[in-house]
Amino acid sequence: MSGRRGMQATAAAMLMATLAVAPAPVFAGSAGDSATEALSHRVFPLFEAIGHDARAMAALKARAGIAAVLEARQTRREACEQDLPCRARAMLWSDTETAAVSAAIPADASAADDGAAAQSRRELVGINTIIRTYALGEVPRYPDIDGPGTVDPREAKARLQAAVWLAATPRAGSVQTVDPSVDFALALLDVNDRADAAGFEPLTGGYNAAAVKRSRGLAWNRYRYSALIVTGVGPETPDTPLSAFGKYHLRLAANRFAQGDAAFVIVTGGRAHPRATRFTEAVEMRRALIERYAIPADAILIEPYARHTTTNLRNATRLLAAIGAPPAMETVIVSNPGQSATIESPAFVERNRSELGYQPGTVGPRLSPTALVFRPATQSARIDPRDPLDP
Repeated sequence: MSGRRGMQATAAAMLMATLAVAPAPVFAGSAGDSATEALSHRVFPLFEAIGHDARAMAALKARAGIAAVLEARQTRREACEQDLPCRARAMLWSDTETAAVSAAIPADASAADDGAAAQSRRELVGINTIIRTYALGEVPRYPDIDGPGTVDPREAKARLQAAVWLAATPRAGSVQTVDPSVDFALALLDVNDRADAAGFEPLTGGYNAAAVKRSRGLAWNRYRYSALIVTGVGPETPDTPLSAFGKYHLRLAANRFAQGDAAFVIVTGGRAHPRATRFTEAVEMRRALIERYAIPADAILIEPYARHTTTNLRNATRLLAAIGAPPAMETVIVSNPGQSATIESPAFVERNRSELGYQPGTVGPRLSPTALVFRPATQSARIDPRDPLDP
């Protein structure tokens, strides 16, 4: 079980214990959707946990003040009738509604380090972000790689209609009987072919299986660093599997790994540049390390979701936790001199604060113009669907 799936399973167990409920039976009249469920696990772990227990959903709806909130939201949706943009706006969560639901979630219902209320707020804000981007046409933070791209108006209308229908069509394990907005957000990602967040689950299998197997029982104290974190630099042309800077990063990483003081190489970069590329940067970097530099597969971990330097570090931290690396053990960030200087700068600290809400770790001493010591932070485990392609 991956670290992230493990945390979600723990959250579900805590929620059921808090509400004194038994595991849910199969819901009559509704089928499971494995693709949507996988996406929900990644993007909305708290509400996914609630959705798998009918009594937990009933207990949530019974909390003081929640019934009135949900009834008002239903009335708002019904007033829209067949007006699709109106239906989408009616799915948005107001600040007042968000506060009410977050206050009603049991305090220990999430594995998030800052608690269930904070995780609930993140997930409800994430729903709003998805709706505004994929239903209402608002420009996302990174328009070159986020959002649906350029879509014919007739196709856009068809996608919105399908998402409305899907949100009203029962799905086993969903929170639709509480509120359809979670499934509406998931459907918007699905119909726009932006289920990027679930493309490599479980992350401890597949390309990472050999390295994860080696990590079990590994004598970590034999190494100075748990891993080298090789940051991504995506190409800007669609037929380029690995950017020029990426090739340079790999030469640096191979030479640094040859020193023998790091247990693993983590290559990190998703399928982001350019939009709709068929290549996942981390997969291509792994291939090159094996084929060009003869680094064994069981020494390489891929982190195939990150689309920014901030999330290169955050996601590498999550992956180290998933394989059981000692949390206080340092890593080394390997990148070109320009990117390395940026990571060390006050501007990068501010970018992390603005985009993530915390620092994914602490940047330590500089070892060379292309290598920085980095100590991961536990806050990196927080799932944040404000970036639904890599929460």
